[in-house]
Amino acid sequence: MVMIRDAARVEDEILSRYRARTGVSRARHEEARTFMPAGDTRAATYFAPYPTYMAAGEGAWLNDCDGNRYLDFLNNFTSLAHGHAQPGIVELAADQLTRGTVFGTAAEPQVALAKLLVERVPSFDMLRFTNSGTEATMMMMRAARAFSGRDIIVKMDGGYHGSHDFVEVSVSAGMGTDGPLMPRLEGRGVPQAVLNAVMVAPFNDLAAMEALLRQHHERIAGIIIEPMPNSGGMVPPASGYLRGLRQLADEFDVLLLFDEIVTLRLSSGGYQQIEDVRPDMTAVGKIIGGGFPVGAFGGRAAIMQLFDPDADADSLFHSGTFNGNNMTMTAGLEAMRRLDEAAIARINRLGERLQDGMNAIFKSQGIRAQCLGYGSLQQIQWTDEPVVTLTDARRAGEDMSRLRELLHLELLNRGLYTSNRGMFSISTPMSDGEIELALAAVEGALGCLKPYMREAAPRLLRG
Repeated sequence: MVMIRDAARVEDEILSRYRARTGVSRARHEEARTFMPAGDTRAATYFAPYPTYMAAGEGAWLNDCDGNRYLDFLNNFTSLAHGHAQPGIVELAADQLTRGTVFGTAAEPQVALAKLLVERVPSFDMLRFTNSGTEATMMMMRAARAFSGRDIIVKMDGGYHGSHDFVEVSVSAGMGTDGPLMPRLEGRGVPQAVLNAVMVAPFNDLAAMEALLRQHHERIAGIIIEPMPNSGGMVPPASGYLRGLRQLADEFDVLLLFDEIVTLRLSSGGYQQIEDVRPDMTAVGKIIGGGFPVGAFGGRAAIMQLFDPDADADSLFHSGTFNGNNMTMTAGLEAMRRLDEAAIARINRLGERLQDGMNAIFKSQGIRAQCLGYGSLQQIQWTDEPVVTLTDARRAGEDMSRLRELLHLELLNRGLYTSNRGMFSISTPMSDGEIELALAAVEGALGCLKPYMREAAPRLLRG
């Protein structure tokens, strides 16, 4: 009974501190609920009891509407590689604003950013811009189907590629261990017919992929994969896995599609450059927009020519009112110029230091957890066992949702803004000092939560 009282006390104290310091956010949330379901317009940014309303950002820091200051390790879900209001990017965007945001014509900034991306990303012979990562993966998959003349795309069980219908399948990894994986619809409103065009395979399992391709390759257009799945838990690919997928795609004559919307930031050419694997097509987004909405997809010239009405009378139609708009292209070009190899190497080193520091904290506090990821992208996994598959990651987080929520709130109480699933993203304004501040906040928050863990999650504690 003492442990139960301690767990309830910890939860009440964390919530009370959060409410006490965010009264204005609470009032604004109550007003917002009148006009928007749950008072928000992005499922990923909502959290209970109500989200914090941020008022301004500069560099690695955010200020909320109550006057509290936070070190930002969310960076709008990894998209702000340079943090907030980066001088230079702001000036160029402001200058473009005075000259017009979008003209409904071809524009020089599109060409400049496209050229930079084609020079950096190994798989890009040509590309096209969209306004979101969801659109980028949707058009990439459409191109793969059109080029191959086949309908089925294979995705990873537990992989996330946006919110269009054909990827709202098996977004959370299955927990079963016997028999072949069957695709599952996730989310109401997705038509059952989608399952006729999607198959799933487990991440980091070449044998399972080979078996699936051997049986169904004549119906399969391509394989889509995040090289290191983001919402699946930042689980790195096993040694040789991505190269093995390339070999299987070649053997069975299917296309290999990389979703590098998140992982592009890990090297100048994305994870494909790190692993020296060239997919047939790649989708990118987030960091390439300099803080504005953006996406892009591209790949082999033979595939991308499908979008050229001069080259193909039956060309694929792809448009969008704000595709390649001048504001996004201008800000994105400067952001990518600043994110050179030296900048990437520095934030990757900071991410590795964060990982090492968090793992040392887990060990010293006797908590069975780990920080897992690569370079500037890291995530907490609630197990000290190896996490190889996305099922491993989901199993580690099973029954941990309330603990994750409380850790998120306590980190906010201590001035650290992260994702509520425990993901950390490094931005270029950060230094070793910001990593130390983050580690101190994590150490204090975990110490605060240990009485809660003893009752609610005893498997996490040693001894």
